[in-house]
Amino acid sequence: MPKSETFNRNEVLQNAALIFHKKGYNGTSMQDLVDATSLNRSSIYNSFGSKLTMFLKVLSYYQTNLDHNFSKELVKSYNAKESIETIFNLHVEEIINDDDRKGCMIVNCKSEMANQEPSIKSFTEKNQDKMIASLEDIVSKGQMEKIFNQDQTAYQYALYLFSSIQGLRMTGILNKNEEDLQHLVSTILKVLY
Repeated sequence: MPKSETFNRNEVLQNAALIFHKKGYNGTSMQDLVDATSLNRSSIYNSFGSKLTMFLKVLSYYQTNLDHNFSKELVKSYNAKESIETIFNLHVEEIINDDDRKGCMIVNCKSEMANQEPSIKSFTEKNQDKMIASLEDIVSKGQMEKIFNQDQTAYQYALYLFSSIQGLRMTGILNKNEEDLQHLVSTILKVLY
C-alpha cells in the first residue's frame, strides 16, 4: 500500500512554483525545491517522480490559477470588445505588479524548454491551442456582433492576439511603464476595428 502524503499538495506546488518561476527549470536545483517546499528529496521523488514531473504539475497549477483569475474577470465583460480589452488589461496589470520582473511562467518556460523537452513542448502547445481557441471564440462573437472587422478570419486574429500577448509579456519583463504598455495594447487592438 502506498504511503499517504502528509503535506498540503497545493501548498507544495505553490512554493515550488515560486522557485521555478524565479530561477526557471534549468536554474532550479533539487536543493532549491527541498528548501522551498520543506520536503526532503525522497518525499519529492516519491510524490512527484522527478524534477520534470514536478515542474509539469507546477505549470498546470500555475495555468489553472491564471485561468481562474481570468475567467472571474471575463464574466463581467459586456461584449467581445470588453472581453479582449479585459484580457490585455489583466496582462498589463500582472506586468505592473510583477516587482521581481519574472514575467509569465508559461511564456518563460516556452522560451527556455519547449524546443528541448517533448513533455514541455506538448504542455505549451496544448496551452497555446486552448488560448487561441478562446480568443477565436471571442473574436468570432465580435465579428458576428459587427464590433470587429472581418478583414481576416477569427482564427487569424486569434493567432495574432495570442502572439501579441506573448510579446507583451516579454516586453513587460524589461518595461513596466503602464503608459507604454497601454499604448502598446491600444496599437495591437486597432487591428480589430
